[in-house]
Amino acid sequence: MGRLDNVDLDARIGVAEYEERLRRAQRDLLRLRLHTGGHLDRSELGPGVLVVMEGSDAGGKGGAIKRIVEPLDPRHYRVCTYAKPTFDEKRRHFLWRFWKDVPGLGGFALFDRSWYGRVLVERVEGYASEPQWRRAYDEIVQFERNLVLEGVAVIKFWLHISPEEQLRRFEKRQADPLRRWKLTEEDWRNRNKLDRYVDATEEMFERTDHELAPWHIVSGEQKRWARVQVLETVLAEMKKSVENFEHPDWGEDGFA
Repeated sequence: MGRLDNVDLDARIGVAEYEERLRRAQRDLLRLRLHTGGHLDRSELGPGVLVVMEGSDAGGKGGAIKRIVEPLDPRHYRVCTYAKPTFDEKRRHFLWRFWKDVPGLGGFALFDRSWYGRVLVERVEGYASEPQWRRAYDEIVQFERNLVLEGVAVIKFWLHISPEEQLRRFEKRQADPLRRWKLTEEDWRNRNKLDRYVDATEEMFERTDHELAPWHIVSGEQKRWARVQVLETVLAEMKKSVENFEHPDWGEDGFA
């Protein structure tokens, strides 16, 4: 049994509890973000934060990202999205195109899709050779370790939904002229290879889940549940990063 089989897709939260937990977490996140960015009582920069969002197609990544950045000043974060690499990007190491968007100390960035495309879509669709995607696991882990050891927290999420819920969301998007752009032929084609994508995802968890940047697998079956879980996890991981941050300018008082 894989990790996806253990996700509780029945997890739900009521509207009142959702709104209260969302409000509280967003307020705490705003304060912590200002603190790490040197915008409160102290000007020293804290750790950088990189939130990596992966998951099922239509799993709710965009909605979760929106709730994270909602309380923040637009100057204090960056959202990066990644599609298939350009011709120039294909000429270089697959991690090259992500480096420029990785936040430095005091920075905050969110990646909608990431380098994990190498061991998911590029593996399943044959865009990467088997030697390429097989060696990518170790390359990714070392890359993430380097970032964390240099002071950038890497917080990785997988939002998981059932095939039935995915189909419902696809059909809803297809029927909405203002949201139809989010649905592509590739999305439909991927559904026909679901078993292969599940196998690739499970191996990805097995090979890239490490102490410095573990995977957080969240049920996206109910959007309210997913958004609160993601936001509260980001907050908890940021607090741990602040507590463990080592830098000459940061001092010992941390975050009160």
